[in-house]
Amino acid sequence: MKKTGVGIVGYGYWGPNLVRNFAEHPRCELVAVCDKLGSRLSGVRARYPKVRCLSSFDELLKDPNVDAVVIATPVSTHFALAKRALTAGKHVLVEKPLATSVKEAQALVDLARKKRRIILAGHTFIYSPPVRKVKQSIDAGELGRLYYMDFSRVNLGLFQPDVNVLWDLGPHDVSIALYWLGRSPLTVRAQATSFVRRRIEEIGYISMEFSGGVFVHAHVSWLAPVKLRRIAVVGSRRMLVYDDTEKEKVKIYNQGVLKNPETFGEFQLSYRSGDIHSPKIDSTEPLSLECEDFIDSIRKGRQPVSNGKFGVEVVRVLEAAQRSLKKGGAAIRLR
Repeated sequence: MKKTGVGIVGYGYWGPNLVRNFAEHPRCELVAVCDKLGSRLSGVRARYPKVRCLSSFDELLKDPNVDAVVIATPVSTHFALAKRALTAGKHVLVEKPLATSVKEAQALVDLARKKRRIILAGHTFIYSPPVRKVKQSIDAGELGRLYYMDFSRVNLGLFQPDVNVLWDLGPHDVSIALYWLGRSPLTVRAQATSFVRRRIEEIGYISMEFSGGVFVHAHVSWLAPVKLRRIAVVGSRRMLVYDDTEKEKVKIYNQGVLKNPETFGEFQLSYRSGDIHSPKIDSTEPLSLECEDFIDSIRKGRQPVSNGKFGVEVVRVLEAAQRSLKKGGAAIRLR
């Protein structure tokens, strides 16, 4: 089979990483890179002289050598650009989140199905080897009955101009929670506020309750003195910490609480403390695995791991969080 021709639109923060991965992929050809600010593309011209550098999205779509379009532009543009690419008969990878509403996200999935094209929502963390290792532990029952998960994803910046922090950083933690648990939450609550700019919230909290009594809480912020990428998962048998900033990214704690019989009306607890285990984890770049899944799905006609349906469910949670925010943190029940 001939190589899959790829065109990338958006060469800002994340675009260079996508360009590098698709340029190095053995089964695809990086045909073109498009950015409305043509001056950004000087690095592409220098490193990849055979790649077309464009400022017109229409010109990219008209190129018959482009089989698939990768969209790495501001969130508010995702729906319009992805719709145009699918309408032109291209396969599409859209960086997270898929769109800014469930209606738009579902419309993209329906259009992809109608056109018989692949659509992948760029939730890179579900391709991360440490995240996949944690899922294996959860699915194998190593942690016992799951109690709760606590997410911290904070740093100083990068402030986004078109969406708040819930829609910028929130998709990472929401997608990880949905991937680990294999289902969507029953209810969603959110609180957020802004200090530096008006109307665009810079810190926020998303709380989700899942069937089985599993509680998930996520703290996201652009306004913090240190960078944290830490998730604690607590179960009845073991506890686990995934810290993306550490060398040993996953640590499993053989610790817990034991309930003792009541004596004289006094409820007693004792604590179990055991070994700490850090499993061996593959160091493959998550984005390269995502790009591989996209190309492989196109060539084999199968659905990717982070498929359109998964992308819609992430947007459903974010949309519910936004509704909760407008209602002062009220619980929003998902169907």
